[in-house]
Amino acid sequence: MSVLPILGYLGALSAGILLGLMGGGGSIITIPILIYFFHISPITAMAYSLFVVGTSATVGTLNNLKKSFATYRIAILFAIPTIISAYIVRKYIVPIIPLEIIKVKGIIITKDSSIMVLFAIVMLLSAIAMIKKRKLSPKTIIYDTYNYGFIILIGIVIGLLTGIIGIGGGFLIIPTLVLFVKLPMQRAVATSLGIIAIKSLIGFLGDMTTININWNFLLQFTFVSTIGVFLGTYFSSFMNGEKLKKYFGWMILLVSLAIMYKEIYFLYGSNA
Repeated sequence: MSVLPILGYLGALSAGILLGLMGGGGSIITIPILIYFFHISPITAMAYSLFVVGTSATVGTLNNLKKSFATYRIAILFAIPTIISAYIVRKYIVPIIPLEIIKVKGIIITKDSSIMVLFAIVMLLSAIAMIKKRKLSPKTIIYDTYNYGFIILIGIVIGLLTGIIGIGGGFLIIPTLVLFVKLPMQRAVATSLGIIAIKSLIGFLGDMTTININWNFLLQFTFVSTIGVFLGTYFSSFMNGEKLKKYFGWMILLVSLAIMYKEIYFLYGSNA
């Protein structure tokens, strides 16, 4: 076995650890690994990521049930509009986007590169929101006064975005739960896992008829990632929520800049 697949499986383990530790971010690692280490096309990699992250998040959610960390009323309310909008986008909209979107002065902007750049931009905005210092005092949190209409609206928007770029969306869901719904970080992480588990697996069902799936590889990759979830969930009990939020934000920022550089360099380099 060459070095790249070995690094790829280590990355799968890291994605699981990140998912268990922070309640999101699995797709941030999984998608680039599948594309750059296993040479899988972005569209297929995003579908695979939904299965990997959805399965791993399900394991994490079941593990969190006994700890009573998740706010399941919010998870269900958030998940339903997110699932519906993400499924519609994956099933009906993504397949009709042309492979070559536009050609300008010899530079061809493709479906794959556009989705990856959009992926990086959304990550960048989410990272800034997480890094920015905000005081979220637990004393001001009242769990019976949520703005349910706002939660449903945000769920629809996140479903549309995550449906296009093929991700679980934890790096979007967690900032929303922390900054707008005012959940403490630990509850946001556990709640996010439940939302991601349902949404990702249903989103994957929308892709099954449009891509060829290598089940042997996908199940192996998912198994390694699931081991990481157990490790991440265990370590999450020992980490400070506010520091975790900032670490998560900086990690998203760095990965988003790396993807943006990679895609723009490839776009101009390959058309030079």
